[in-house]
Amino acid sequence: MYDILIIGGGPAGLTAAIYAARAGKTVAVLERETPGGQIVSAPLVENYPGILSISGAELAQKMTEQAKLLGAEFLFTEAAGLSKTQDGFLVSCADDALEAKTVILATGASHRKLGLSQEDTLTGCGISYCAVCDGAFYEGADVAVVGGGDTALQDALFLANTCRSVTLIHRRDTFRASAQLVRRAQAQENIRILRNCTVQKLLLSDDSLQGAELLNSKTGETERIYIEGLFVAVGQMPQSAPFQDAVATENGYYLAGEDTKTCLPGIFAAGDGRKKQVRQLTTAVSDGAAAALAACRLLDAQQGISE
Repeated sequence: MYDILIIGGGPAGLTAAIYAARAGKTVAVLERETPGGQIVSAPLVENYPGILSISGAELAQKMTEQAKLLGAEFLFTEAAGLSKTQDGFLVSCADDALEAKTVILATGASHRKLGLSQEDTLTGCGISYCAVCDGAFYEGADVAVVGGGDTALQDALFLANTCRSVTLIHRRDTFRASAQLVRRAQAQENIRILRNCTVQKLLLSDDSLQGAELLNSKTGETERIYIEGLFVAVGQMPQSAPFQDAVATENGYYLAGEDTKTCLPGIFAAGDGRKKQVRQLTTAVSDGAAAALAACRLLDAQQGISE
């Protein structure tokens, strides 16, 4: 039986593993794919404190190596469920079941995609799902944002500060975003708003993004826009389905505060899968540290160890 079982090997899970292993606990990380989560696809990370520039893949590799050197075990399998036992918890996997005294849910969330041909190929090379992360790479460029919620409007306003022009593409006539954000976007001179439009096709030149073909659902007309960057802000999909019977969620996001404690004692939630306002690399790392320390405190208390 592990002291701490971490489900998910993204930045939150890897940080939790580092902290828990350094505290002398037996730790295992369950990851169904390559450790690192969404950060692996980032060509450059330039907003992580203390590191001027590093690829997402290299940063994930360094975090994984650090966790392993400290004694964390990595199990490449997919968790399928979670249940309470007399001594802790049982996590069912694709081909096995694992026992742990505490569990950290660091399952993350995946960005909703447009479902276009070449979208995956161009991710990190013209297509981004995070304006705050990648906006600096498009200073002075023409870009577009797809979406109609608060995130899309905030992204458009953020990019308008440094980009030459921003085209905001929304599939409906009205926005889900707050009226204040819509008014601000409408008042911004270098933001062009296209309503009732969807991206039908990505335009490439020498394997790089050159533009996009749009379809107006009301008129049936198509339009081509020429851009260097396309920022997709059409929502995220939390990866919490196997655990929603065990802990409380809202719209798929784990209900846990800054202390990362869920409604079930001994289960903690960290990273993008937790309900919160800001989802960035640094906030995921912060969650991972908080969850590991909270789990360690609970284990020590159970063993009668005072701080």
